[in-house]
Amino acid sequence: MLGDAGFDVVAVAADASELEEAVAAQRPDLVVTDIRMPPDYTDEGLLAALRIRARFPGTAVVVLSQHVQRRYAVELLSGHAGGIGYLLKQRIADVDQFLADLHHVAEGGTAIDPDVVAVMVARARRSDSAVGALTARQQEVLGLMAEGRSNASIAARLFLTEKAVVQHASRIYDALSLAVDSDAHRRVLAVLQYLNRG
Repeated sequence: MLGDAGFDVVAVAADASELEEAVAAQRPDLVVTDIRMPPDYTDEGLLAALRIRARFPGTAVVVLSQHVQRRYAVELLSGHAGGIGYLLKQRIADVDQFLADLHHVAEGGTAIDPDVVAVMVARARRSDSAVGALTARQQEVLGLMAEGRSNASIAARLFLTEKAVVQHASRIYDALSLAVDSDAHRRVLAVLQYLNRG
C-alpha cells in the first residue's frame, strides 16, 4: 500500500531497538510505528518515536494506537514543531485519508486523530478552562484546528467561508490568550498544549 502511494519503504522493524537502529542507518524522511511494540507491548514504540525525534529532529513520525490515549498524544506533540502524527489504527481503513495524513506529516505537517482531539476538547470543556467558554462553533473550529486541518478544509467541512474561519480562529486565540502565528504547526501545538492544561 505504501509503495503504491509513492513511499519507498526502506526498513521494517520488529521492535523498538530495531526501529531506532534502522532510522540511524537509513535516515528516512518518515517513520510509522505502533505505540506498543515487543517485548512488553506497552509504550515502547512511543518512547522510540520520542528518542528518534530527539536524535533526528528532521525525521517525521506517525504513531499508531489502538485506543485513544491523551497522555501519549501530549507526550508526542509537546515541544515539536511539526512532522508529527498520532492516529488510531482504525483510520487505516480509510486508505486515502491515511495516505494523505502520512504525506502531510512527511511534508512537516501535523495529523491528530479526530477521536483524540474530541477527547481532549471534551476534557477541556468540563474543566474550569477558557475552552468551556467558547461558543459551540468555536469549539468545532478548535477541534478541526487541532486535527491539523487548514482554514480551507475547516471552511469546507463546516460550510463556512475561509474568512469566517479566520475570524473564529482569531477569537479562539484571544479567548485562550494564544499569540496568533502564521505557522500552522505552532497553531496546532499551541492548541493541544492548551487543551492539556484543561
